[in-house]
Amino acid sequence: MAVGNSLTARKNTGISAYLTREAVKNQINNVIGGKNGQRFISAIVSAVNNNAALQECTNQSILSGALLGESLNLSPSPQLGQYYLVPFNDRNKGKVAQFQLGYKGYIQLAIRSGQYKKLNVLAIKEGELVRFDPLNEEIEVHLIEDEEAREQAETIGYYAMFEYTNGFKKAIYWSKKKMEAHALKYSKGYQAKKGYTFWEKDFDGMAYKTMLRQLISKWGIMSIDMMSAMDADMAVINDDGTKTYVDNDSDVEIIDMEQSQEEKTESSERGQSAAAALFGN
Repeated sequence: MAVGNSLTARKNTGISAYLTREAVKNQINNVIGGKNGQRFISAIVSAVNNNAALQECTNQSILSGALLGESLNLSPSPQLGQYYLVPFNDRNKGKVAQFQLGYKGYIQLAIRSGQYKKLNVLAIKEGELVRFDPLNEEIEVHLIEDEEAREQAETIGYYAMFEYTNGFKKAIYWSKKKMEAHALKYSKGYQAKKGYTFWEKDFDGMAYKTMLRQLISKWGIMSIDMMSAMDADMAVINDDGTKTYVDNDSDVEIIDMEQSQEEKTESSERGQSAAAALFGN
């Protein structure tokens, strides 16, 4: 998925110009091509132009992460939450884009396997949990019926379960305290508490992802795409295709991902222009 070493970094060339280079065009066409290539280019340029921090990342890391997402048939749209390109500051390599799989990406990949009859992940609110029996994997809850009241209630834990089409079931429950400990152990950015990580911006979303990963990786049937996605999750894809798992690296720092409204309004036109330049439409 990675582009060769001959392709230079983002800091010297804008993403639109970079994507029109012959070597890059060949790389994209080999992986995607045709109308899908046009859509891909529009999406990647839009994603970069919508994110000032991502614009500072190397073009190679952006393209490699995006190509991986495309190969998994996942959307880069932040609104869909299937995967993200997250800017990090690597003190050795400069600013790089990390591939992060969203919990909705896990759900999409599991559904496509055709093996799952049911798949669910849920935050458990204060006062809802009666008991969870880890031996028989049975949960008893009284869910708050009022949706608005439930949304405002404090989260105390997380529950995830699946059932195969053949009837096999598996379920797990984690307290929020256990989830907090997991986040602190595996995310250097969360340990730093600078307010930039997904754990700080969307704790529930990251908790859902963690529950699905724990459940599926240990007991689930995993397609080749699911295994590839799990292997690349939280990684920067290097020039040679190897992966660097930057959030566990003390030499990296997550970068604020806030977007400006002005950048958002201009992104669509830029994406269309880049696609036209690349594919001649």
